[in-house]
Amino acid sequence: MNEDITCQDVKSRLDAGEKFNFIDVREEWEFEERNIGAQLIPLGELPNRLSEIEHMKNEEIVVHCKSGGRSGQAKKFLNGQGYTNVRNMLGGITAYMEL
Repeated sequence: MNEDITCQDVKSRLDAGEKFNFIDVREEWEFEERNIGAQLIPLGELPNRLSEIEHMKNEEIVVHCKSGGRSGQAKKFLNGQGYTNVRNMLGGITAYMEL
């Protein structure tokens, strides 16, 4: 099982301008309210949108949501689909915004 990632680590990488596969699994209205640069694929749409991220199957993918619950489900789902390096941003955007 791959290690999850702290929001501090994600913030450091974003601040450094690092490019990485970053997916937000919240709903569109949440994303419009506040987003930190991730690609939006709501959790419920993930099974139907795998073709968009197929090329990332063996690359690191960081998933996030509001507090870590939905992204935890997304990680479990993607692992089950053969994605080898999915990391959940612990605490979600709620914790990220408190940094």
